[in-house]
Amino acid sequence: MQRINLLSPRLANQIAAGEVVERPASVVKELLENSLDAGASQLDIDVEQGGVRCIKIRDNGTGIMKDDLSLALSRHATSKIVTLDDLEAVKTLGFRGEALASISSVSRMHLTSRAENEQEAWRVEAEGKDMAAAVRPASHPQGTTIEVRDLFFNTPARRKFLRTEKTEFVHLEEVVKRLALSRYETGFRLSHNGKQVYDLRPVTDQLHAEHRLATLLGKKFIENALTLDVEAAGLRLWGWIGLPTFSRSQADLQYFFVNGRVVKDKLVAHAVRQAYRDVLYNGRHPTFVLYLELDPATVDVNVHPTKHEVRFRDGRLVHDFLFSRIHKAIADVRPESDAAPTGMSQSVGGEALSRAVDITEQSALPLSNRSASSSMDWMRSTSSSPDVSEVRGQLDGMRRLSGYAQEYVSSTEIVDPETGEIREVPPLNSLGESEGSFVRSESDYQTVPPLGFAVAQLHGVYILSESEQGLILVDMHAAHERIVYERMKTAFYQKNIASQPLLVPINIAVSQSEADLVEESADVFSAFGFCVERAGLESVMVREVPIILIRGDVEGLVRDVISDLSANGVSDLLASRANELMASMACHGAVRANRKLTVAEMNSLLRDMEVTERSGQCNHGRPTWAHLSMSDLDKLFLRGR
Repeated sequence: MQRINLLSPRLANQIAAGEVVERPASVVKELLENSLDAGASQLDIDVEQGGVRCIKIRDNGTGIMKDDLSLALSRHATSKIVTLDDLEAVKTLGFRGEALASISSVSRMHLTSRAENEQEAWRVEAEGKDMAAAVRPASHPQGTTIEVRDLFFNTPARRKFLRTEKTEFVHLEEVVKRLALSRYETGFRLSHNGKQVYDLRPVTDQLHAEHRLATLLGKKFIENALTLDVEAAGLRLWGWIGLPTFSRSQADLQYFFVNGRVVKDKLVAHAVRQAYRDVLYNGRHPTFVLYLELDPATVDVNVHPTKHEVRFRDGRLVHDFLFSRIHKAIADVRPESDAAPTGMSQSVGGEALSRAVDITEQSALPLSNRSASSSMDWMRSTSSSPDVSEVRGQLDGMRRLSGYAQEYVSSTEIVDPETGEIREVPPLNSLGESEGSFVRSESDYQTVPPLGFAVAQLHGVYILSESEQGLILVDMHAAHERIVYERMKTAFYQKNIASQPLLVPINIAVSQSEADLVEESADVFSAFGFCVERAGLESVMVREVPIILIRGDVEGLVRDVISDLSANGVSDLLASRANELMASMACHGAVRANRKLTVAEMNSLLRDMEVTERSGQCNHGRPTWAHLSMSDLDKLFLRGR
């Protein structure tokens, strides 16, 4: 029979370390949170070998008194809570008092500190084999320095689970990044193996805060972000949300803070996802850096060992507040246009068709991938109902346009979707004589094609075509994305993706860890027709791209591939995620919203779409067109009256 024994302090702390200290990044998180709670305005972090060999953190906070030094390394010892009332309204990042005891039980720790208003500094040392701590005098300015060496030296089994030095440092860097985003008034310096990675100075205004964001998350984020600052029902939400056009293939650029504490909460994630659902394709993720401030008594932070999750007392209120404010901020954005920079054009036909699409069952047509898009409310920006006679007259004009548009279409440069070559396309009335051109005229068809003939382009997003059955509305980006995806998939599995060298290579600024990843993943990029090389410590150079994507968003595409590699690794990407990655490439390579197409280009897109439809290939959840009969339009216009 096994007897019940009391665990020794060393064993109890090592068991606790299993929850608190997972890897070097966990150590850095706990120590930095203690420094921030001590009121530090400057934090210096020096690490060696990804933090496994040495982690040294120095702050200028209030320090620790001599009599409390040895007690600080004891389990469940803290200065942040005293009574149960303090626990129910925690205002600090740390409060359990387990961090230092757990860390010291699996490492060699040296802690030196000088409290404010004291003349001398004191040093305490502890090793995992012996929890007893000896205090002796030392030289140190006000503040605290903690040095953690040889992590998991006395628990070899735990050390075997650590990854490579580069991987561990990536996790550690992410921890520093999150805390730097949570406290703008604090300066951060991070060095790895003697090489400086970050030097972030304290900031107090919006301009310098955005500069810190650009340094940590990239300039592209701040260039494509909306500022947000709203308050209601005792809740305040402020920060930055990315435009729908700046979506990511992974949820790797999402930071949410509750009272200064970074969290990953399902309720928050659902609210944000719902706010973006009308303007993002499936598989795309929004970007944001948001801060929620509320009464500490209404949120429970003591629900997870690493304090990554929280529980709100009124979760429905928080969810609805987040959803409504973010959704409204996105909906208030108007499309960028040379002709109408402040919003949608006020044409009668545009409004009427918008109402028709909104009322019919095809109202789920995607509205994303255009600068500053929003939900269906964006399509209803006009204020008065159209006159039926005016609508009929405009529709009759559209019919006439389809008959004689050939006489007015000038030549233009277009890209052959099969070869990728840029060629000059003559007017439609002479295309019949130009053999080999992929643009086809109406005379090539003895009957009207299923998707009809292009009549006009609406608001830079849709192609309006006329068929024998009525009008058809085609989302040009979704249609072209589907075409590019199917062609690229065929070429990929046949291993004959043709590449085009760039006359002027594209330089992309990335983080050092992302540049390292690109250097390691050259074979992955080459398999998809890219040539991406490292150009510097924090930059990469794109020298070749697939011909089929020559006019696409190359920089955005490369960033998506990097984030996908970072989230899923290199080894199984080609085998398990090739189709998803090609779908992302097709999205970036497809024609963008607000690009003006000629009638020839629109008809070519419709014909290619028909070929894709007849091949029976799926559209991976992206609706591309909706049929609107003339009788339905008449009824809807009369109903609008």
